[in-house]
Amino acid sequence: MFENAIQNRYEFVMLYDVENGNPNGDPDAGNMPRIDPETGHGIVTDVCIKRKIRNYIEATRDGQAGYDIYVKQDVPLNTQDAKGVNAAKNETEKAKKSAAFRDFMCGAFYDIRTFGAVMTTAAKDKELSNVAGQVRGPVQLAFGRSVDPIVPQEITITRVAVTTEEKGESASTEMGRKHIVPYALYRQEGFVSANLAQRITGFSEADIALLWEAIRNMFELDRSAARGKMSLRELIVFRHDSPLGSAPAYKLFDLVSVRRGEGVGAPRAYGDYSVSIDTASLPGGVTCERLAQ
Repeated sequence: MFENAIQNRYEFVMLYDVENGNPNGDPDAGNMPRIDPETGHGIVTDVCIKRKIRNYIEATRDGQAGYDIYVKQDVPLNTQDAKGVNAAKNETEKAKKSAAFRDFMCGAFYDIRTFGAVMTTAAKDKELSNVAGQVRGPVQLAFGRSVDPIVPQEITITRVAVTTEEKGESASTEMGRKHIVPYALYRQEGFVSANLAQRITGFSEADIALLWEAIRNMFELDRSAARGKMSLRELIVFRHDSPLGSAPAYKLFDLVSVRRGEGVGAPRAYGDYSVSIDTASLPGGVTCERLAQ
């Protein structure tokens, strides 16, 4: 049990929009924006948003103890796992080795402490039990989904530089393509388990404050031509008075309503929507705060 771990359960709702960009390309569909084929609604995976949160932490807390990132570009997971194996090498009992490995990895890596991790390399080590190979994180995200159906567009572009010398002999330009969504507002929901924080990772009050900071600013450090203009519009947080919670998550999510304005055709701006929270129906033991709007 971690004494400094959070003492309250949370649920939260993120609203973010994209303008003339691709919020999350699908590699199985030529990197077109992900879409639900039955309804036409756009989709953003949990992994996509976790990557942006990791990138923000790495950019703002680089070099600070306890805020390293486990899943990062160009760093093999074997290298990261070896740090935990080395920290546990002086323990003689298998259970203590496993606990020492897990505690080191949670203490050293913010994203393990937050999202958990499957550390398969270390789990194969003969001196470590399978418990060391997986850590359940207290923060989990559902898939994001656009409020309205989207209509992805394929835009043809011209590039003045050709790719090969052979092509350069017959042409001075090449054609390319970009996939965009003209505009869409996405809603994505998340969960924070105080129970897992206290028992497994030690996710603390400082950690959750940093999580809210990262969510509010993650798009500001993630600009690219492919993603267009993306902005976080709302971060609505429900805080329970107890570690196990005072109400089912779905009842809290149902209190958040996002509606298109009357007379609005195809939405092209955040102002085309209205967001309301039925705070009068909040269950006892739960408070609501809008951390970004």
